[in-house]
Amino acid sequence: MLKVLKAVNLSGTNPGVSKVHFRIGLKAIEYRYNHRDESTLSHFLKITAGDVAPKLPLFMLSFLKRRRRERALREARIDDVAWTRELASYNFTRVLNADERERLKALVILFIAEKPINGAGNLNIDNGARLAIAIQACMLILNLDLDWYKSWTEVIIYPGEFVTRHEEVDEAGVVHVVEDSMSGESWAHGTVVLSWADVMQAGRADGESAYNVVMHEFAHQIDMLNGDANGFPPLHKDMNREQWAAAFSAAYDHFCQRVDAWEETVIDEYAAENPAEFFAVISEAFFETPLAVREEYPDVYAQLTLFYRQDTAARVHAAVSGRVQ
Repeated sequence: MLKVLKAVNLSGTNPGVSKVHFRIGLKAIEYRYNHRDESTLSHFLKITAGDVAPKLPLFMLSFLKRRRRERALREARIDDVAWTRELASYNFTRVLNADERERLKALVILFIAEKPINGAGNLNIDNGARLAIAIQACMLILNLDLDWYKSWTEVIIYPGEFVTRHEEVDEAGVVHVVEDSMSGESWAHGTVVLSWADVMQAGRADGESAYNVVMHEFAHQIDMLNGDANGFPPLHKDMNREQWAAAFSAAYDHFCQRVDAWEETVIDEYAAENPAEFFAVISEAFFETPLAVREEYPDVYAQLTLFYRQDTAARVHAAVSGRVQ
């Protein structure tokens, strides 16, 4: 969730393969299988005249998803001019090498194919807007997998900041209706809401601004894969939970002290709101201003490098030295 602060500044067909249609309820699922596997398939599906909506086995769901994605990658097209223009618009994509750009493009194609991106408040969302949002969102998972975004269903875009209303109970037990102006919001297992005006601010500065509402809200979605957003996303097996906790706890406490002392920071002061916001904001900065994150919080930078499987500062250095190909 990203609020707009009003205060702190106070501001082809193969032999032996056939198509079989299984009708499950009112839906038909098309499945290709090798005849040698027919008995196994029947064992798992156990479809008889009396069966209604059996649960599909995981291997079949995985197969269908893989085939769907392969078809999307074969058939979908991104306009070359629009793609080149969009990559040139962001600090974090200008420094990608050729292999990284190809991986990003594949992820963007799948993202747009699988996730609806719709406008609200009379905002018309065209292919250019969808491309911009997908590129920014997919940067976080460039070396991961689209399944890291499996827990949400839709992106809704407002023209600008939008107002949310919620109830708060004070110490006396009185309920108050509070209105907040928001530039982005993430709902667990649901929707990502964004302000288009804020989306347009991403990656277009001179490297001094770490603001990226798309990355912020999708970092929340990653954080919520293992429960509530708390700054502790599901770590990879080769990562150490104690090291993550130590690095982030120390950095969060230190950052809060800096904000309380009214110290000017490159990292958005909203990171001091709570550990979940610290993770989302520092993730923005990891891509937008990686050199600053590495300099100010090297232990956190090291953990983010392990988590996102990207060394964003090294990528910037490679670009500066002319090694990007």
